Amino acid sequence: MRSDSDFISDGTRCAAWHYASGDGDGRPCVVMGHAFGYTRDSGLEPYAEQLAAAGYDALLFDFRHLGASEGQPRQLVSVKRQLDDYRAAVAHARGLPGVDPEQIVLWGMSMAGGHVLTIAAEDPRIAAVISVFGAVDMVAATLMSLRSAGPVPMTRLSAAAVRDVAGALRGKPPVYVPIAGPPGSVAFVTAPGAAEAMEAAAGPTWRNEVCARAALELGMQRPGRHAKDLPCPTLFQVADFDQTVSSPAIVKAASAATGRARVRRYPCDHLDAVGGQRAAIAAHQVEFLDSAVGGVRQTTSHVAAQS
Repeated sequence: MRSDSDFISDGTRCAAWHYASGDGDGRPCVVMGHAFGYTRDSGLEPYAEQLAAAGYDALLFDFRHLGASEGQPRQLVSVKRQLDDYRAAVAHARGLPGVDPEQIVLWGMSMAGGHVLTIAAEDPRIAAVISVFGAVDMVAATLMSLRSAGPVPMTRLSAAAVRDVAGALRGKPPVYVPIAGPPGSVAFVTAPGAAEAMEAAAGPTWRNEVCARAALELGMQRPGRHAKDLPCPTLFQVADFDQTVSSPAIVKAASAATGRARVRRYPCDHLDAVGGQRAAIAAHQVEFLDSAVGGVRQTTSHVAAQS
């Protein structure tokens, strides 16, 4: 059953849906965040529904400035703010009726697939992590983009980012650039077919634009460095033909996760996570959770049934 379950992050409302898996107590809860500039209504609902059907609550939310969440300016993507939103979402999930606060799972796709490594590394109470085609090394992703598209589009994107920052300091409206565009265009994602795939998966609140200033923050992000500090079982899901993030960087992060990581690979590109590979990806997530936290869920369910 899905219900609205908004929460506050740094004084701003974040819109969230809570998918309750049942009425008993002691339920694990999966806190779910989306890709760069995406929204909760853009292909993640089936994942949350499948998790709930398997006995795991899910909290699916929009980051501030995006989708149904509040925050000005609109369409701002900030790593710092999104990490704070994730922390607020975890705190909110721990207080949901029936949820076991010690059985919180972090789930992130693409950009959020990097965020979950950062949050889990600092929070020893996290029970498990699922990183779906995670952006664990933006330096590697930037080099991929340079090799495929050349320096001109990236130079123009950087120039737009500088104009955006300068304008913000003077109180001017944001400079927006597309999230996805055709190869060679000024956009954050320009892999062949990416714009069409994003639009096909997009929900009604998604907009194909973000504040250009995000380019100045994203380029040096390397959340995969936190893999060695992960305190819990982690599932790394990898697209073998990913044109958006670095698959070798994901595998490298998994190898650094002190033996508590599992890797699943798929013969697809980045956006097939909300397309043709979704069923397989979701099935592997349930299988992982049944092993990582399922014993607690099953024990709790058995005790509830006997009481």
